[in-house]
Amino acid sequence: MEFESFLNGVLLIKPKVHQDHRGHFFESFRQDRLKDMGVNVDFVQDNQSLSNSGILRGLHFQAPPHAQGKLVRVIKGAVRDVVLDIRTNSPTYGEFATFELTEDNFQALYVPPGFAHGFLTLKDQTIFTYKCTDYYHPESEGGINWNTPELNIPWNIENPILSEKDQKLPFFNDFKSPF
Repeated sequence: MEFESFLNGVLLIKPKVHQDHRGHFFESFRQDRLKDMGVNVDFVQDNQSLSNSGILRGLHFQAPPHAQGKLVRVIKGAVRDVVLDIRTNSPTYGEFATFELTEDNFQALYVPPGFAHGFLTLKDQTIFTYKCTDYYHPESEGGINWNTPELNIPWNIENPILSEKDQKLPFFNDFKSPF
């Protein structure tokens, strides 16, 4: 496994993939390797979504005391994944990074607590999975509008399909971070 670090805490994980005439094999999760990279967490809940192309989910987070770290990856299909630093004392507060996670590149992303996270599906029938460091608590959920003008995130889509909840999220300038 190789790791690249972004925004003072986000890790892009590139597994070593073994391919031959039978298919492929790779380690999709190694707790000891994450610990070697300074990520000492226990995952307590796994989530999975299925979406067609053009679905945008996010930007979401859970506030303390139920803040979640997430280990995310695509099983089938492809997404444009976005993380936004919402840690007010961070030198990268208000900065974002984008990644393309696909079934073909096998990459995963560790998103620590204190980041808003979202993704846009690029292919039909995309299966997206994530391991979480805390359980889902609806009273702790929050989010930031995907199309915040001052962030100018390059989603490369004009009219994604959004949930009713995501349509009502505040813009970043109107947002007060709990982190």
